[in-house]
Amino acid sequence: SALPISSPQTMASPIFLVGPTPADHESTAQLEKHLREAGLHESAEETAAREDVLRDLQGIVDRWVKQLTTQREYPDGMAEHATALLLPFGSYRLGVHGRGSDVDALVVGPAYVDRHHDFFDVLGGVLAETEAVTELQLVPGAYVPVIKMRFRGVQVDLLYASVCLPAVPMDLDLRGRSVLCGLDMATVRSLNGVRVADEILRLVPEAGAFRTTLRCVKHWAKARGIYSNAMGFVGGVGWAILVARVCQLYPNAAPSMLVPRFFRIFSQWKWPSPVMLKDIEHDDDGGEMPLGLPVWDPRRNPRATGATSCPSSRRHTPA
Repeated sequence: SALPISSPQTMASPIFLVGPTPADHESTAQLEKHLREAGLHESAEETAAREDVLRDLQGIVDRWVKQLTTQREYPDGMAEHATALLLPFGSYRLGVHGRGSDVDALVVGPAYVDRHHDFFDVLGGVLAETEAVTELQLVPGAYVPVIKMRFRGVQVDLLYASVCLPAVPMDLDLRGRSVLCGLDMATVRSLNGVRVADEILRLVPEAGAFRTTLRCVKHWAKARGIYSNAMGFVGGVGWAILVARVCQLYPNAAPSMLVPRFFRIFSQWKWPSPVMLKDIEHDDDGGEMPLGLPVWDPRRNPRATGATSCPSSRRHTPA
């Protein structure tokens, strides 16, 4: 029978609230064992190496911002406290990265540090002289401008966003709409990765079940050659949103229950109706401050139909 799934206009309530049986728990344990045997979890040594890369990159961007602040002759106190945030996103932030996974990271800098000169020219020059960095590529003209490199053998894609603040607090919250005020589209797109990952984790009922299910679905998609935005298939964020929606529909289910339901749900989905984790908000809804940014909504923009959508990405490109 048809499942009571959501349309673009409304969000459906959960389909099934019953929790797992002992047999479901056993099946989940077997599923997790298979994922580990398939090499989908990195070793403790690989985890430590990845954390070292992120820590050392944080140190580099901190020194970079302090150097720029000093050169521009801002007050000494300002240079002393100047810093940038290095925030991983993508599979690492979602907690589903595996052996050899790339690291996607966002550098968040203060208002006076720009992307074109300061990020690509100055920081790019610093990275070019860093012994640990190889295969450095600067791609300022990309849809989402990026610095690509290997840092001690780990592939890193580095984005930049300058926020409208004179200093970047270490506890900066990127979830609210106010952080997007006054930003250009390239900056909004750069912030998208962190915002979407955090919003997905906030919206799923149970993060552990979501992660195990997503690992399984990603493994299935990669084995069949259908895991790629560049090739016209669903990419990492898209698969995460699809799995998150199933987790919302079965909030108490174990991964061994969620995996078959994932395929059942989307084999019956009324495409091209979009998959949404939350109702779409518009500037004219009477909520928070208007931003004047494009809103993803197939009701108002038919070209948006058929994409997956997370609330954090509703103000620019579909996920």
